[in-house]
Amino acid sequence: MSLKLRKVITQVETLSTEYDREVDPTIRTAIAAAVIRNPWVDEGFVEDLSPKIKAIAPELGQLLSHEVVTALGGGVSIEAYGKSAVVGLNGEIEHASALIHTLHFGNVFRDMAEGTSYLSFTNRRAGSGALVVIPMVHKLESWRRSHFITSTLSIEDAPEADEIVVAIAASTGGRPFERIGDRNQDLASGI
Repeated sequence: MSLKLRKVITQVETLSTEYDREVDPTIRTAIAAAVIRNPWVDEGFVEDLSPKIKAIAPELGQLLSHEVVTALGGGVSIEAYGKSAVVGLNGEIEHASALIHTLHFGNVFRDMAEGTSYLSFTNRRAGSGALVVIPMVHKLESWRRSHFITSTLSIEDAPEADEIVVAIAASTGGRPFERIGDRNQDLASGI
């Protein structure tokens, strides 16, 4: 079973100003999303999803990771990252989860981004045009609240009922002018 790809969307945003204050250096965020045919959609309930996970997830991880890492100038530029999958209405949420929640997918992105933290995520079932929500955390220090950020993408014609949208996002910085501290500071103060 090979990856049946309909299209790839890459979105890059550059944040220069926040609340009338200059963001210096600017913060760039990239999303790469693949619209693929759900490999399990016509098979009824499938007990063992692993053969298709092993066949599809690494290729998908490589494709999307390359798009995001290239858009941001290399893994060294990335500070935060995350992932998401949205399965169309004829699929199971487990189908979306299957493609992003294994090391066959996650390690490809983590390695290319030069990260060690877990990849925060969302996965759900929805129709075409649904908002794809991608939460992110710092790639090395998952407890850093400054990098608890979220990017979104909507694809007007996806996912169709027999498709899955798989997306990753990365950013060159956290929230500009963050001021709420981190979990370690809370713990040290006895909260």
